Amino acid sequence: MRTDILDLHRFYESDLGKTAAAFTATRITEAWGEMRHLRVAGFGFTSPYLNALPSAERRLNLAPASQGVIRWPQVDQVNPAPNSAALISETSWPLADASIDRLIIAHGLEETSDPRRLMREVWRVLAPDGKLIIVASHRRGLWSMLDTSPFAAGRPFSRRQLMALLEEATFTVLRSSGALFFPPVNSSFLLRASRSWERAGARIWSGFSGVLLIEASKELGAPIGKVVTDGLRVQRRAGVRPRPASTSATRNSETA
Repeated sequence: MRTDILDLHRFYESDLGKTAAAFTATRITEAWGEMRHLRVAGFGFTSPYLNALPSAERRLNLAPASQGVIRWPQVDQVNPAPNSAALISETSWPLADASIDRLIIAHGLEETSDPRRLMREVWRVLAPDGKLIIVASHRRGLWSMLDTSPFAAGRPFSRRQLMALLEEATFTVLRSSGALFFPPVNSSFLLRASRSWERAGARIWSGFSGVLLIEASKELGAPIGKVVTDGLRVQRRAGVRPRPASTSATRNSETA
């Protein structure tokens, strides 16, 4: 089971969660800028990061069905906005192929049962020049070790593991960085010093960030997966319609 949506919401409403979101969102905006006229989606629990991108043409907050979702943006009695949050299947998103320009994954990979299938769905919905940023709990960081935040839930990752996952799903890794070098403790004293912790951590102990941020771009013309139907194995390639082979040819290729 995934972390309940109410637990995620309560964390990001706390001073610790707001501070964590601010530092992480800064890394995202540094990489992508304002994203004016771009279609942006987030998978997992990404509303704190989508809030930092108000100039995007469209923002969608996609949440796994087993986690739950809270209406986003929050209801504003003065300037009400249409709901942009939805519950979805992890591996079958209600989005057209190549319909998203930028995608953020946060609290999305750590608790999924099938990271490879999830990444294939990410590849499908991204535009040909689309980019992705994964925000994931760092297995070497303190945030994955102390049960004071949602980043301690599920499976943390190393930088090498995330890069291998992206490359297997035919993404090109562009850059990596870290955030959350301050301790995950909801203490007003520590939070006031969090900016100094972040600056020092980026310079001195950059390998021990609380979260990893990996940016990648979609590759074209490379295999994105195999579909097995009625004993026929079909190789999918970007922009190429799968063409079934004969049963005998398939058996011969598998025997070889």
